[in-house]
Amino acid sequence: MQEEARRFYIETLGCQMNIYDSEIISAMLLADGYILADGPADADLILLNTCSVRDRAERKALSMAAQFASLRKERPGLIIGIIGCMAQRLGEKLTEGGNIDLVVGTDCYDYFTELLRRLEIRGGPVVETSCNFVSNYTLRPETYSSIKAFVSIMRGCNNFCSYCIVPYVRGRERSKEHEAILAEINNLAGLGVKEVTLLGQNVNSYEDGNVDFAGLLAMVNDVDLIERVRFTTSHPKDLTDDLIFAMRDLDRVCEHLHLPIQSGNDRILQAMSRGYTLAEYRSRHDFARAQVPNLAVTTDVMVGFPSETDAEYEDTLAAFRDLRFDAAFMFRYSVREGTRAADLGDDVAEEVKIERLKRLIALQNDITDSRKQELLGRTVEVLVEEPSAKEPGYMLGRTRENWLAKIPSKGVRQGSKVNAEVTSVTRWMLTCAGVQGKAEA
Repeated sequence: MQEEARRFYIETLGCQMNIYDSEIISAMLLADGYILADGPADADLILLNTCSVRDRAERKALSMAAQFASLRKERPGLIIGIIGCMAQRLGEKLTEGGNIDLVVGTDCYDYFTELLRRLEIRGGPVVETSCNFVSNYTLRPETYSSIKAFVSIMRGCNNFCSYCIVPYVRGRERSKEHEAILAEINNLAGLGVKEVTLLGQNVNSYEDGNVDFAGLLAMVNDVDLIERVRFTTSHPKDLTDDLIFAMRDLDRVCEHLHLPIQSGNDRILQAMSRGYTLAEYRSRHDFARAQVPNLAVTTDVMVGFPSETDAEYEDTLAAFRDLRFDAAFMFRYSVREGTRAADLGDDVAEEVKIERLKRLIALQNDITDSRKQELLGRTVEVLVEEPSAKEPGYMLGRTRENWLAKIPSKGVRQGSKVNAEVTSVTRWMLTCAGVQGKAEA
């Protein structure tokens, strides 16, 4: 009697790089004879791909691991593993509660199935975090159901911002060979992918021989069947004129730039080791907006960094009023053990952090609403992604500026690219009507 195939389920937390890494692990497991489970309750192997950027993300992962462990009452042989940044940072500590059988660090995926087999044969827990930080993975599932895909072009980070754990859990920067990137994208195009997002901790510091990031964008722009190219995340100090010109001149590169500011105060930026002043950030921001028509700029920002005063926080509010970001990811500072900022102390009271964050969110919401109002009556290009689950008769997609949009579904199919007029807006959604021209395949 043939043994039933074992099932796996992966829960991915954190950034786009974790999503990409989960696809790598999925491909390895599928190649090893596993099949994808419908959900955690049906799985023989549950993996949590984790984030360590903030304390809240780690607490969420531990809570989920405990919930998954309760499934062992019905599935006694269930294996639970933690991979990703939290695995790399905490290692064996994750096995102390008895819930976790497998811990695999961020650059140990080359021999993931070997570690799993060791666990199944010898028992656990099995912990592997002795990463060499040299691998650049390209393995993907042989089938792909989405019209969009992430493509990692580099791994690691050289910046060592004082608050950030990433260089310690993902290693130094190493760029993939551009030929391997192009081969991966060509393969995705053959599977029906229409849009790729190039990923890196600091994507615009990419370098492979004489190919810099602007040069790579030009190569990807020429890949047949790929309709759109995006990238994230850019570091302000590496936002070159050539990259801005590439965004302006390459027809498939979208008009969306994610450019983290982190603070609007120079002393805090220096304490963060960000490598630029507010004036330098503003110069890059303003030049990009001047060169790229309809450019949407989004950002990251942190409040309550150690020793941040009320006046320095007000500088951040003033910067947001001046720069008018289209959207922002906004957070309050949390200590990350092992970073240089952890030695500064956490001297801004939690209630002060919360109040500062609330005020900043309210300001940015007003700015986002205003920016959205400017889109009314404008014709936008929408790449159609899927039917709306909440509103029958509509399809969902995104504009080149990365706004979520809904359009009438009549005559429109998934994967098509259409032009439509914006008729109404909310903070999260554009409503479009009057599809213009024939939908493109």
